[in-house]
Amino acid sequence: MGTVAAYETKNGKRYRVRYRTPDRKQTDKRGFKTKRAAENFLASVEVSKLRGEWIDPTRSRISVAEWSEHWYRAQLQLKPTTLAGYRHALNKHVLPRWGTLPLAAVQHSDVQDWVNGLAQNLSASTVRQTHLVLSGVLKYAVRDGRIVKNPSDDVRLPRLGKKARGYLTHEQVHKLAAKAGEQSDLVLFLAYTGLRWGETSAIRIKRVDFERRRVEVAEAVTEPKGTIVWGTPKSHESRSVPFPSFLVPALEKRCVAKHGDDLLFGNGGAVFRNSSFRRRFFDRAVAAMREEDPDFPEITPHDLRHTAASLAVSAGANVKAVQRMLGHASAAMTLDVYADLFDDDLDAVGDALDMQARSLVDVKEL
Repeated sequence: MGTVAAYETKNGKRYRVRYRTPDRKQTDKRGFKTKRAAENFLASVEVSKLRGEWIDPTRSRISVAEWSEHWYRAQLQLKPTTLAGYRHALNKHVLPRWGTLPLAAVQHSDVQDWVNGLAQNLSASTVRQTHLVLSGVLKYAVRDGRIVKNPSDDVRLPRLGKKARGYLTHEQVHKLAAKAGEQSDLVLFLAYTGLRWGETSAIRIKRVDFERRRVEVAEAVTEPKGTIVWGTPKSHESRSVPFPSFLVPALEKRCVAKHGDDLLFGNGGAVFRNSSFRRRFFDRAVAAMREEDPDFPEITPHDLRHTAASLAVSAGANVKAVQRMLGHASAAMTLDVYADLFDDDLDAVGDALDMQARSLVDVKEL
């Protein structure tokens, strides 16, 4: 056990707590105005040591800004675009508020007030992303034994509003493609394979199997701060994705006079950037479609991924097949993202149960 001792100061009597850390080093804490406060602190120290929860106070004095850099450097598994987003959140929102404070000074109520303030001017998704970064920094501090618990846990976050997805029909897809001019086959490819732009722009000719009508997705490019960075797909796993036979002639034309390592949708080794595709072809095609039909959704190339999922489900694909095509980590994730596409399956379940019940028992109408 530790000890409590009084000492005199110019402001009156104060109390010092002297105790041993779990590694048997002696330390003390001074400045308690009452003996009761000193004894309570000592009791809390002894209990925390017994529970294995004791934290060396000196380790929690590191500033949030300094500790954030330790956390950021530890994110080795993340994609460059994700890291760029984290860096932006740190510099723009986290560090201006918390950077100069020591880890021990971050309180749950203060984090909640901060989140409430962010929600006044930022979208719900941005607020959640920003909170995620601060929470990651503090969680890393807990794991390193610098603070006992994460003060950002259980903070109430703004609800995400569901954005209506612009699912296109087969007819709309082909009309949109026609208005994209020389990139019409690229629009069709995105709408019928569901590949992300970074995966599509990284496809090499050697990875296209025309006999099986499959493309192997093994690489992806990202553009953090406008710089092309090569890496693996988002799931870090390669996958084989089918494409319809009507695309074969156009894709074969893309391969003429190119080598196996050349990019299918690029110019030799030059990556076709999303910004260039949108500015020169896609956005113009969407604008032309909306002139003809004001109800045509304002979509981006990424929205064609949603259309691919919709067309696959309407063609009879099950959730597992859609998951593999889109490269989701699990079928559960696919269901979470595209639950609305599988509503008809619930009707089929009811019909199947009714049919089976009627075949096995004498069902009486209620």
